[in-house]
Amino acid sequence: MDPEHVSVNGRTRSQQSRSSHLDIADELRSRIRSGVLRPGQRMPTQARLADEFGVERAAVRQALRILQAERLLTNVSKGSPATVAAVPGPASLPAGPGAVPQPTMVGLAPRIAAAFAAPHVRIDALCLTSVSLTLAVGEPLRLIHEGRLKPAKIDVRVLLPSRDIALAFPAPVAADDRGLLHRRWLAQRNAQGQVLRQNLLALLTTHGIDVRVSFRALPFTPPVKLYLLNGSEALFAYYTLKRGEREIEHEHLELYDADGTRSMLFAFEGQAGPRDAAFVEQSRRWFDALWGTISSELRFGA
Repeated sequence: MDPEHVSVNGRTRSQQSRSSHLDIADELRSRIRSGVLRPGQRMPTQARLADEFGVERAAVRQALRILQAERLLTNVSKGSPATVAAVPGPASLPAGPGAVPQPTMVGLAPRIAAAFAAPHVRIDALCLTSVSLTLAVGEPLRLIHEGRLKPAKIDVRVLLPSRDIALAFPAPVAADDRGLLHRRWLAQRNAQGQVLRQNLLALLTTHGIDVRVSFRALPFTPPVKLYLLNGSEALFAYYTLKRGEREIEHEHLELYDADGTRSMLFAFEGQAGPRDAAFVEQSRRWFDALWGTISSELRFGA
């Protein structure tokens, strides 16, 4: 075997090409948890990690941001290498008056992990796709498999846009007669939703946890995302549209889209005062009303 095509971990380039940002995050998380990468130690450069895993640097940055959201890394940027956190572990998203919002990728994961510490976990989500929620659930799933979290029951409800509507976004700037953007969004919606459902339902077999995961379809494009945790906390963010460019199925498109993982997440807790309590309660009523009235059965598939 040509040594120039073997990385430091012994995998060939063809094997590495299958690595995703989630695979990279899993591997680096394992190295941190096992002590291979020690607290306070500088990470390899993004260029070296990209070379090791056979991916573009963008995939490495996505993986590093996931670990930063889990508070396993600090100083993640495009410049100098990140650092392993001095005390790796989850952190909370501040709530209440004066709390500073954080990007969804940073703020959601620790709050989801905290919610899974309850005996009965209840999560309601309204979003464009479930990609942020699927990523955020990864950490509590790991803690459950390690025996560090032991919920008895998990109920998850997710509202997503219907496959049958013309989305307000992502939308082409000009006409898109082939429906490339819609097919791409639908594939992502279906893939992320199925992964979320399968990962959670697997806990019934592996740990005997009573799990229910339900999806329903909305007849409109949600301009905001909302997460309700255990009936006592609401996390809210705006989808902010930007004009950009993307290549889809070898065709160059200009589009209006929003990066939901970077949307600023505002936290409200029922115990933080009357203002927050009212927001949590009204958000719950709004979600329940959508779920029980104009939403419909959601079908995964092309």
